[in-house]
Amino acid sequence: MYARIFGFAALAACLAVPVSAAVALSDAAGSYTISPANSSIRFSVGKAGGGGLDGAFARFKGSIRIDSSDVGRSRVDLTIFPESVGTGQSRIDAFLRSDAVFDAANSPEIQFRSTSVKRTGDTSALVTGRLTARGKTFPEKFTAELGGLKAGTIKFRVTGKVLRSRYGMDVGTPIYSNIVNFDMTLTGKRG
Repeated sequence: MYARIFGFAALAACLAVPVSAAVALSDAAGSYTISPANSSIRFSVGKAGGGGLDGAFARFKGSIRIDSSDVGRSRVDLTIFPESVGTGQSRIDAFLRSDAVFDAANSPEIQFRSTSVKRTGDTSALVTGRLTARGKTFPEKFTAELGGLKAGTIKFRVTGKVLRSRYGMDVGTPIYSNIVNFDMTLTGKRG
């Protein structure tokens, strides 16, 4: 349940989070604010013949609310600022920010709002929600795995795949894959 909640996101973090023993729902229940300093949103796009593009977003914010009485009423809200995209190559970063991809000047936010959380295991969940990018909104699903709960801090590993063509970001296909793979580590602080 808790894992589903932190599900987006969206958007991708490369840091693997070890799965800890199952946490009692009553212990995890509550509201959390995502801590960007302790989280990461990473993505990758494959390329025909091998290789591809790897990157991350440096700026994002969000919240998680875990409902102990009804898992389905739990919520995840995540906002990513695409101008913060980074690949380690300034020319590619500028291209990704341009109107050919994120159009960060006219669409300064990518948002994910959960609509459904379904527990799939003791520490895992499927989070379904609405992803909005470049003024287009579509349903997306992410898998979340609870990595731990300690001293008011909760950690999830969230993964998912998004078709970039749905959002008008299909430049370079079919040489570059239409599928964006997200791998996120999201840490929330209670309060």
